[in-house]
Amino acid sequence: MAGQELRTSGEYMTPVPTQWVGPIKIIGDVLDEEVSVPMATYESPLWPSTGRGAKVSRLSGGIRCTVVDERMSRSIALRATHAADANRAWQSISQRQSELEDVVASTSRFTRLLKINRQIVGNLLFLRFECVTGDASGHNMVTGAADALQAWLLNEYPYLEYSTISGNFCTDKKVSAVNSILGRGKYVVAEIEIPRDVCTTALRTTPEEMLRLNIEKNLIGGNIAGSLRSANAHFANMLLGFYLATGQDAANIIEASQGIVHCEARSDALYFSCTLPNIIVGTVGNGKGLDVINETLEKMGCREEREPGANGRRLAALCGATVLCGELSLLAAQTNPGELMRTHFKMER
Repeated sequence: MAGQELRTSGEYMTPVPTQWVGPIKIIGDVLDEEVSVPMATYESPLWPSTGRGAKVSRLSGGIRCTVVDERMSRSIALRATHAADANRAWQSISQRQSELEDVVASTSRFTRLLKINRQIVGNLLFLRFECVTGDASGHNMVTGAADALQAWLLNEYPYLEYSTISGNFCTDKKVSAVNSILGRGKYVVAEIEIPRDVCTTALRTTPEEMLRLNIEKNLIGGNIAGSLRSANAHFANMLLGFYLATGQDAANIIEASQGIVHCEARSDALYFSCTLPNIIVGTVGNGKGLDVINETLEKMGCREEREPGANGRRLAALCGATVLCGELSLLAAQTNPGELMRTHFKMER
């Protein structure tokens, strides 16, 4: 910038425009209230578009958010001489769950081992540890647990050798099938039933047009593109805006954006849902120490005194509802020829 020296070393802040969107009406077991959410983005039309979805949520009785599951994973790789040795080790390890749970519990008062999945490739034994990590997204917590487990296993099974602390069977910040099958992060389903008159007035479309577009664009179009367990228009847009504004690790939108839109044209309404198996968010941990992030989380009601994990589940539900609002609005716009480009030109200029 003219008159300013560009800093090339040290820490400084890169500003990202941020606006609050909503309120979004959310119902379900996790929360039942209207909440505004922040989105940090350079794509300015994203705010009013997601805001339109938020308006629809208020006109339609709310978005029902269900947290189906939650877990964070880290995989290690161990090396044996032969596959038979790797399999022999696994047969023994699989019978020692309680001992492994004790090792994990010793690393953190909030980390608890849920399950171990294994793959054997040649003489390599891959173990995928899945843990709950309280209100944190849990990257470091589960890596610390995996590090302790690996040391314990190498001591208990001297015929195994160290390969790596992160064997890509996790899978962290990469597109894969395993995360959406086994789960990594919060598994959230956001769904809404929109009356036909709200579809026509607020979204300028119909349930039948939305159903047809979802089939032809998200399902068939995504299929011929080779999308991996994913059928959506732009989950990543809302995820990135939400992640940046709430202090999350933005690279996790890679796996978080793998999700599916499912809708139905019901008798006099549109059923619309977004399934996100890998929302990786937390209300404590790295990125949450900034004053602006603390204030943001407090405003969203994610700093309350609750049982461990409850604030994290609330944040994940808010994230899922935000994704639905933006996805709904964009798909509605695409049912009308020319609307998408007209609104972008209007809002960006």
